[in-house]
Amino acid sequence: MDDDAPQPVPDRPVFDRLEPEALNRPSVADMVFDELHRQVLSLDLAPGTRLSEVDVARAMGVSRQPVRDAFYRLSKLGFLTIRPQRATTVSAISERAVMQARFIRSAIEAETVRIACAVLTGDDIAALDALLERQRAAVAARDAPGFHALDDQFHREICERSGHGFAWEIIRENKSHMDRVRFLSLSFASQDAFADHLAIMATLKARDEAAAMAAMRAHLARIQDQIIRIRADHQQFFAREA
Repeated sequence: MDDDAPQPVPDRPVFDRLEPEALNRPSVADMVFDELHRQVLSLDLAPGTRLSEVDVARAMGVSRQPVRDAFYRLSKLGFLTIRPQRATTVSAISERAVMQARFIRSAIEAETVRIACAVLTGDDIAALDALLERQRAAVAARDAPGFHALDDQFHREICERSGHGFAWEIIRENKSHMDRVRFLSLSFASQDAFADHLAIMATLKARDEAAAMAAMRAHLARIQDQIIRIRADHQQFFAREA
């Protein structure tokens, strides 16, 4: 065979063109993960709950592969314990992981609220005030899940309106371990959380950076006391840690 002879060029792979909306459409695995993640954080799937790929796939009307992928992702985040040849269970709440998440939130949000003092406009202040009125109504109606959603929105909007929306994405990825404790605290902590938000809002209006940072840190530090009460009431949900 002549080594100098031209070699055939392999065909280039052909890919179907993706429409822009398809690029933003969540995959089945993402949707399964999001739903299971939501149920774990809201304690609809309480610590110790046994899960089966077959049962979850059947309930969601999907194949086992996206469920397997979601289980793996949740296990890497510390929310599922997968034991080969044994049952997969929802992991117990780790107080260590909760405190690590609080540390991250406190560091990022203290800086974000400091910046917010300098950059928030009158329209931003008005929008946050309107959000706080919705929180007031949720507290009055004892709508704990509604208040929880508005609580997150308040923190997210401070990040976004300060020009640092990416900070909320980092917080959201790291606060999940706090969220399970927050759901358990909603029955008694919503009023205190709302009072903290009013205090933070007052510092933003005063453009007082030091006071805003202190108010945010104090707000996020409440979970240290709350977790003691919650653990006493729900010992079975918590991991045994040194």
